[in-house]
Amino acid sequence: MEEIRKKLDRLLLKTQKPARYIGGEVGSVVKDKSKVDVRFAFCFPDTYDVGMSHLGMKILYGLKNARENWWCERVFMPETDFEALMRENDIPLYALESLDPLTEFDFIGFTLQYELSYNNVLQMLDLAGIPVLAKDRKELAPIIVAGGPCVCNPEPLVDFFDIFILGEGEEVNVELMELYEKMKPDHPTKEEFLREACKIEGVYVPQFYDVAYNDDGTVKSIEPNVPEAPARIKKRVIPDLDSVYYPEAFVVPFTQIVHDRAVVEVLRGCIRGCRFCQAGFIYRPFREKSVDTIKNETKCLCEQTGYEQVSLSSLSTSDHTKINKLLDELSDYTDEENINLSLPSLRIDSFSDELLEKIKAVRKSGLTFAPEAGTQRLRDVINKNLTEDEILDTCRTAFMGGYTAVKLYFMLGLPDETLDDVAGIARLAQKVVDLYYETPKENRGRGGVQVSVSTATFVPKPFTPFEFEPQDTPEMIKQKQEHLLSSLTSKKIKLSMHYSNTSILEAVLARGDRRLSKVIYTAWKKGCYLDSWDEHFKYDKWQEAFEECGVDSAFYANRRRAYDEVAPWSHLDYLVTHSFLVRENKKAHEAQTTRNCKEGCSGCGIKAECGGVYCGGN
Repeated sequence: MEEIRKKLDRLLLKTQKPARYIGGEVGSVVKDKSKVDVRFAFCFPDTYDVGMSHLGMKILYGLKNARENWWCERVFMPETDFEALMRENDIPLYALESLDPLTEFDFIGFTLQYELSYNNVLQMLDLAGIPVLAKDRKELAPIIVAGGPCVCNPEPLVDFFDIFILGEGEEVNVELMELYEKMKPDHPTKEEFLREACKIEGVYVPQFYDVAYNDDGTVKSIEPNVPEAPARIKKRVIPDLDSVYYPEAFVVPFTQIVHDRAVVEVLRGCIRGCRFCQAGFIYRPFREKSVDTIKNETKCLCEQTGYEQVSLSSLSTSDHTKINKLLDELSDYTDEENINLSLPSLRIDSFSDELLEKIKAVRKSGLTFAPEAGTQRLRDVINKNLTEDEILDTCRTAFMGGYTAVKLYFMLGLPDETLDDVAGIARLAQKVVDLYYETPKENRGRGGVQVSVSTATFVPKPFTPFEFEPQDTPEMIKQKQEHLLSSLTSKKIKLSMHYSNTSILEAVLARGDRRLSKVIYTAWKKGCYLDSWDEHFKYDKWQEAFEECGVDSAFYANRRRAYDEVAPWSHLDYLVTHSFLVRENKKAHEAQTTRNCKEGCSGCGIKAECGGVYCGGN
């Protein structure tokens, strides 16, 4: 540690934002190593500014450090300027709390939030002096483990990891570390430990499964090769959010981060069933915290951290069954303490005059909504369950309430999308502009209207009804982007479109199989990492890697998959049944909608496994 500290003292002022690399923040946990039995390095495969905003890291950091003899520390991907200094001066990747290199840890855990962060994992392991390939790591420790939403299909990464954790991590992480603590004194081999670990529900050990392929390149079978490994690995679910661990304090950074505020989780899951949305299916069932729990956690976090802003975190905050009571009680506290209350993830169809009045007290800037598609037909295809009248009524309510800025999110390349659907985005945005000027001057806000339209390229994801769908080719996306741009007629509409090459790679990695590990490794060797940042993304190098490995990216991104095809993730159980996804896909192509969970159960399979707030419905 002292050697690293001395080197850092000389080098930190040569890098941008040196506070990213020093540790010592308020709320960080430092322990006596002589009293620690298990050490866990929690690695976020992106920069400090992004990783320190991640709620999952905050929860698991506090949970593991609550054990006196466990120590969880934080590790982030350095930016290229500091990474170069580290390599030039023989500084291995280290944890912020102790400044110890990662080779001294029992577990090195990564959270996989985004497919384009995969190569950062390899870069971080290499920077730590740890072999990136699992087959080259013979000793028990460190054990390389991953969790997060991308683990619903971890197959492209199986060459690099020992363990994947499926589902929610609060319980399974503890069980895994308890097993390690129990076995460690007996000096087991890595395989002996992994054989015991795979008996824990939610733990997937990829080396214990063999994959066979058909002549056409599709997966033929996925079978366990040891008796301890289950045929299907079931994700973990926390049934009661009021009793599960939640941190009383966060680490407060010295430097500004992306979401620099206190965050309180209000619910998990989603009732909506939007067919493109992976989070809406893999985080089922819908569960919520009580108003009292949310209020107490808000007070505790603000008092312990000193933050003057708190955000309510969820997939759809306004779907909380007691949202009005919640905002009333929270506003009483936040107003008295001069704390700004942030409300992301609002649904258009749950937006009312009453809710607007509460929001106006806490949100001064513009409002953001996600119609996702420009025409009613296409919104029915994706099961958005949102009409144009509801969109316009919500914007009218916002304008009458004094707002002048509205941001609308859409996707391009959705299944069954036509150019008329693309032009429908421009028509809908124009109707919102016109609506502002139809609002009486004495009621609307001053300064003129601004409608921001943002489009992203659709990416088909596992465990959604659209997992079978092809992604549009680059040529198709370009045509649709140009058509949308030409369809706009008002300077009051500001358009931003997502760069499509990253979406193409995202689609390949999201639905890939084990054969992509060699592509990822080859691309990394060519210098591909920090791919989620435009200035670092090297699409040409990725294309070279696919070509050199003899892998056709279009096979993964641009073909329709048969309903009976064995998916690379078919041995992983996220509790939503395959038959439900097929049924929803067929309804999509008929532009038929499915009711949300609040209106009645649609038989996704979650009710039979664990149930949620609305799983008792008919």
